[in-house]
Amino acid sequence: MSTPPVESEGVLGRTYRALSVGIVSVVFLIAFEATAVGTAMPVAARELHGIPLYAFAFSAYFTTSLFAMVLSGQWADRRGPLAPLATGISAFGAGLLLSGTAGSMWMFIAGRAVQGLGGGLVIVALYVVISRAYPERLRPSIMAAFAASWVIPSVVGPLAAGSVTEHLGWRWVFIGIPVLVVFPLALALPAIRRRASGPADPAAPVEPYDRRRIVLALGISVGAGLLQYAGQERNWFALLPAVVGVALLVPAVRGLLPPGTGRAARGLPSVVLLRGVAAGSFIAAESFVPLMLVTERGLSPTLAGLSLAAGGGTWALGSYVQSRPRLEPYRERLMVGGMVLVAAAIAAAPSVLIDAVPVWTVAVAWAFGCFGMGMVIASTSVLLLKLSAPEEAGANSAALQISDGLSNVLLLAAGGAAFAALGGGTVGAVHEAVEAGVSGSHPGAFAVVFLPMAGVALVGAWVAGRVRAKS
Repeated sequence: MSTPPVESEGVLGRTYRALSVGIVSVVFLIAFEATAVGTAMPVAARELHGIPLYAFAFSAYFTTSLFAMVLSGQWADRRGPLAPLATGISAFGAGLLLSGTAGSMWMFIAGRAVQGLGGGLVIVALYVVISRAYPERLRPSIMAAFAASWVIPSVVGPLAAGSVTEHLGWRWVFIGIPVLVVFPLALALPAIRRRASGPADPAAPVEPYDRRRIVLALGISVGAGLLQYAGQERNWFALLPAVVGVALLVPAVRGLLPPGTGRAARGLPSVVLLRGVAAGSFIAAESFVPLMLVTERGLSPTLAGLSLAAGGGTWALGSYVQSRPRLEPYRERLMVGGMVLVAAAIAAAPSVLIDAVPVWTVAVAWAFGCFGMGMVIASTSVLLLKLSAPEEAGANSAALQISDGLSNVLLLAAGGAAFAALGGGTVGAVHEAVEAGVSGSHPGAFAVVFLPMAGVALVGAWVAGRVRAKS
C-alpha cells in the first residue's frame, strides 16, 4: 500500500503524528493544572488566610504572562519556538512548586506569577508551531484537538485534586503536578525541533529584538498589577497606583494590539478584541464558581470542582463544530451564537445563591457556556492565523494572548474588588463554611461578580459580528 501524500494527511497522519501528540500533551498538562488548581484554590486561600486576595491568586498568573507573551512572540519569530516552549514549561513547573510550598498568601501569589511567566511563553510558542508546521486546512483540526485535550482533565482534575486536598492537603496538588512536565517535554521538543525549529526564513538576516515592544510589555504587566493592587486596597491612598497603572497601560495597549482594536474595527482588530472579551468575562466568572458553591451551598471542594467538569466535554464539542469545513461560511454566526450562550451561562450561575435552586443548575449552565466558548476561542485562533503572514504569526499571536490575558487581569481585578467591597472578604470565616457547610451569607458579593460579566459577554456577541473584514 502506498504512503498517502502529505496533502491528504490529517493531524494524526504519519507526517504530523509525533508533533500533534506532543503539543496536545503540553495543552493537556496546562488543562490538568487549571482544573486541579481551581478545585484546590478555595482551601488554599482559607488556610493561608488569603480570602480577600482570592482574585489575586488567579490574576497574578495572567499579569506576568502578559510580558512573557510579547517576549515569546519575538523570541519565536526570530529563533524559532523550541527554546521559549522549553523554558516556559520549566518555569511553569517551578511556579507550581513555589505555590505548593508557600507559607503565606503573598508567597502563594508569587508562585502563581512565576507560573504565568511560563504559561505566557508556552502558549504563544505553540501558536507559532501551528503556524509553521501545519497547512491552513489542518489548523481548525489541531485547535479542536487542543480543546479535546481538556475533556479528561475536566473530569479527572477536580476528582483527583479534591481527593488529594481532602485527604493529604492542598499543597500536594501543586507539588504533584510538575511530575507531569516530563512527558510533554520528552514528546514535544524533538518533534518541534524536526518540523518547526529555527527562524521562519533561515536565509533572511535575523531581525534584532524590538526593545520598544518589550518595554511596552513590561509596562502592561506593571500597569495591570498596580490596578489590581488599587482595586484590592479600596482607599484614597490607592488612587496613586491606580493612576500610574492607567498611565502605563494605555500607551502599552495601543502599542501592542493591532490599530483599531479598541473600537472593534473589522477584521484582525475585532478578532483580537473578541478573544479578550470572551476569555475575560468567562474566566472572571468561572474563578468564583467553586468558592460560591463551597461557601454558599456547603459543597466539598471535590463536588464544587466537578460542577465544572462537563464543560470540558462541551468545550471540545464546540471546538469540533467550528472545525467542520462545511460550517466555515457560517463561522461569524457561530461566534455570535457562542457569545450569547456564554452570557446566558454566566447570568444563570448565581441563581444557585437561592436555596430553592438545585446546585446542579451551575453544571448545566456551564456546559452550555463552555460549548459557546469552544466555538469562539478556537475560531479566533483560526482566524488570527489566517490573517497573519508566517513572519508575523508570533507577534499577532502575542497580541491575541495579550488581549486574552489583559482582559482576564482587569475583569478579575474588577470582580475581586466588587466582591471584597460587598463583604466577600469576610467569607474567610470559611473554615466553618468549608468544614460544616455553613453559608457565608454574602450572596450579593457573588452576584456583583457574575451579572456584570454576563453583560461583558453580550458585548462580545456584537464584536463577533465584526470579525470578517469587509470584502
